[in-house]
Amino acid sequence: MTGGLQEWPEPIVRVQSLSESGLHVIPDRYVKPPHQRPATTNHHHNVNNNNIPIIDLGGGRSSDEEIWAACRDWGFFQVVNHGVGPELMDRAREAWREFFHQPMEAKQRYANSPKTYEGYGSRLGVQKGAVLDWSDYYFLHYLPPALKDHDKWPSLPSDIREVIDDYGKQVVEFCGRLMRILSANLGLDEERLQDAFGGTNIGACLRVNFYPKCPQPDLTLGLSSHSDPGGLTILLPDHQVPGLQVRRGDDWITVKPAEHAFIVNIGDQIQVLSNAIYRSVEHRVIVNSAKERVSLAFFYNPKSDIPIRPVNELVTKERPALYPPMTFDQYRLYIRTKGPCGKSQVEALKSPR
Repeated sequence: MTGGLQEWPEPIVRVQSLSESGLHVIPDRYVKPPHQRPATTNHHHNVNNNNIPIIDLGGGRSSDEEIWAACRDWGFFQVVNHGVGPELMDRAREAWREFFHQPMEAKQRYANSPKTYEGYGSRLGVQKGAVLDWSDYYFLHYLPPALKDHDKWPSLPSDIREVIDDYGKQVVEFCGRLMRILSANLGLDEERLQDAFGGTNIGACLRVNFYPKCPQPDLTLGLSSHSDPGGLTILLPDHQVPGLQVRRGDDWITVKPAEHAFIVNIGDQIQVLSNAIYRSVEHRVIVNSAKERVSLAFFYNPKSDIPIRPVNELVTKERPALYPPMTFDQYRLYIRTKGPCGKSQVEALKSPR
């Protein structure tokens, strides 16, 4: 399944250790080519009319229409009144912040490999000599139950496993609700997209991102530009430190998180299922010289061995299927091997005309 990706090509360096060492110049390994640096690309720090849409899920049918518009126009939106408890959201973020501030030896027990990516990591992709991102992370499986292994989850702080379980349960319920709305908005039966994912037999995983302070934030990125390979992404951002940027034409919009809102984005698998009516959108993360940042990205994915293709109801003579069938297992090998590469993967997948 991993195509022989057993070990990292070079020794792993923890970005947090670099940051805490007090260095004033970042190592060359983290310096992006000039055209990728945040200082040399257009980006807007938000004026009020330049933020991704904020949708109140308590708004009845009008919120369904707002989600339809957001999926068509942005691929990203924020949601409030989503049903996940605000205290749980805050505790989840702070429990993970506490984990990243544990002594290094406590974290190293969970050091990951490219075989499954589970655990404590500092790079995505296995290309030797690649330019790296200014971040550490923790990756774990929540679903299916066969892949959920508490022993691969941190044991400190003492309540973190219970918090992950409670948080995952509530976010999965929220995802199910969104899937029904996304499906109905396409004119499909509201269970259609969920069924294409495998019904209740789906995948879900959590990637917690830790972006340490960076002495030269204009030269690097916390996470390079990419679209998400999976289905839906539910991001719990750091409410005090903006960092996520969403591509809008030639511009990068810095998202201003609303309090206790989730940031939702469409992944490549839903782009494929919808035959590109919904589109995944490139995004990236900038870093900060004064403040660290923690965010939780919850990925709601298809069952990994089901071939994902455009649903029949959305394929017509005028709009033929744009993508051939491919399982999510096959699909995610690309980002796990090459690292984040804009939207090159889903665009390369398109069937030749």
